[in-house]
Amino acid sequence: MADDIITHSSDKQGLVNGATLPVDQGPLILSLRPERLAEYVGQAEVVETLKIAIEAALQRGEPIDHVLFHGPPGLGKTTLAHIIANEMDSGVTITSGPALEKGGDLIGLLTHLEEGDILFVDEIHRTPKAVEEFLYPAMEDFAVDFVFDKGMHARSHRFRLKRFTLVGATTRVGLLSAPLRDRFGIFRSLDFYTEGDLVQIARRSAALLGATIDHEGALELAKRSRGTPRIVNRLLKRVRDYSQVRADGVISKTTVTAALTLEGVDGKGLTDLDRRYLKTIIDFYHGGPVGIEAIAATLQEESDTLVDIVEPYLLKTGLITRTSSGRKASEKAYRHLGLRVQGKLFSA
Repeated sequence: MADDIITHSSDKQGLVNGATLPVDQGPLILSLRPERLAEYVGQAEVVETLKIAIEAALQRGEPIDHVLFHGPPGLGKTTLAHIIANEMDSGVTITSGPALEKGGDLIGLLTHLEEGDILFVDEIHRTPKAVEEFLYPAMEDFAVDFVFDKGMHARSHRFRLKRFTLVGATTRVGLLSAPLRDRFGIFRSLDFYTEGDLVQIARRSAALLGATIDHEGALELAKRSRGTPRIVNRLLKRVRDYSQVRADGVISKTTVTAALTLEGVDGKGLTDLDRRYLKTIIDFYHGGPVGIEAIAATLQEESDTLVDIVEPYLLKTGLITRTSSGRKASEKAYRHLGLRVQGKLFSA
């Protein structure tokens, strides 16, 4: 049992990883993104908030307030940034927190923005503190301060920026500093999508890819997509290939099941790593509670990988609980794995 658990995760984990992968930058996947709020499926409250804010800003002839989106990866934060730019008829510049290594990197981006442009910063919580300091006056006063020379010869110059909108995205909102968080006018959380929304996304994406999918096939795909649009699109491409080569080209429930079983994705969307995570808690630590570092050491995985990629969906679906003492496997997890709990044997 130990040999089965203490192994590195396979490449198949990437298929249901909400984080952006190189495959997601391909033209086929990029073309699946909606370009207008009217085309966007799900997140109804977020969409309604943005509709009102955008319409009000357009009526006043002003840029929209700074926007912060937070939530697990793959739920549409980058897509919404592009949609805001399209709705406001403005340009968009994309960067990420880790890419802004020094103040000059940020200043270079800010000074090239035109009136009303969107600056999208992904993983904004990972922006270095020294760079973050430049964001404060830029967001509030649309200006950046330069300091020339040193010591008694030091002098400051304020450079005026054109009015822009900062759209930030983060998967770890708790790591954002309070001064930065408080400067966003619109602060919205993105949650996992319902199966109904994912079915709509799967059918829309299949039509754009020129694939034929029936309702049962779309529903089965939605059930295995962990509530994440990026994953449903990624899995759709694998199922499309399978149905083209091994079936009649029509994506049905049978072809979805066969294709994703081959990829190691089960009926709940769990991968080998997810199942090994649960088995580690149950077999090694008697169901928990156990700390995340202990689980990571047993699995030989980074704890950040488990916290950012594995745990959000397991917590959402109630397969694990997180207590002050650590992680615990729920009865639902035992039932899914077909293991005994409190003398009862559950079949998978």
